[in-house]
Amino acid sequence: MKKIVILTGAGISAESGLGTFRDEGGLWAQHRIEDVATPEGFARNPDLVHDFYNARRAQARTAKPNEAHVALAKLEREFQGELILVTQNVDSLHAAAGSQHVMHMHGFLDGALCASCDARWPAPLAMNKTMKCPTCAAQTTRPDIVWFGEMPYQMDEIYHHLSEADLFAAIGTSGNVYPAAGFVQEASAFGALTVELNLEPSAVVSQFEQTIFGKASACVPEWVESLL
Repeated sequence: MKKIVILTGAGISAESGLGTFRDEGGLWAQHRIEDVATPEGFARNPDLVHDFYNARRAQARTAKPNEAHVALAKLEREFQGELILVTQNVDSLHAAAGSQHVMHMHGFLDGALCASCDARWPAPLAMNKTMKCPTCAAQTTRPDIVWFGEMPYQMDEIYHHLSEADLFAAIGTSGNVYPAAGFVQEASAFGALTVELNLEPSAVVSQFEQTIFGKASACVPEWVESLL
């Protein structure tokens, strides 16, 4: 086996205290997605959107990687072939665990983006609508997050990696958000072995050849050891 492509979703970070969309009582449960995770919502009420992501950023900066993040970093270090780690998550827990090469297809909380000139820079803990872009000075600063209705980052590169994968694994993903939910079909079409590791079956579980169910902190390290 020469190339492994792994997709991670919110389920891998849930045990680090970062809630998923569907958690009751979490940050997401208090807001409509249309209000805080779309360009239209930001245009309507930038204060609300900045407050929401400021809270998520503060929460994420106190979170620690769990055993699943650590195991994937170990796999990257010790696997003799090429490992491509793609995440839908906007936290930095993979990097904190030691993963060197992480593709953040949905952006990340620690980044700021200028909607006018596309400049990017490290985000402060708290952002607001009066912040000026350090490149063009426009007051159009937003979180460097891919919102619903926007194109995820690095898609051409991700599809290229999927076409070369010998093994594709999805960890902690719901299978409800495209294009990521379609990665299993893409990889399978090119001959990759496909495996889902999840707390419960995803919406696309039938597309996978193998399934492993359980807490990510337990099943991911066991799976990594089996590969190594």
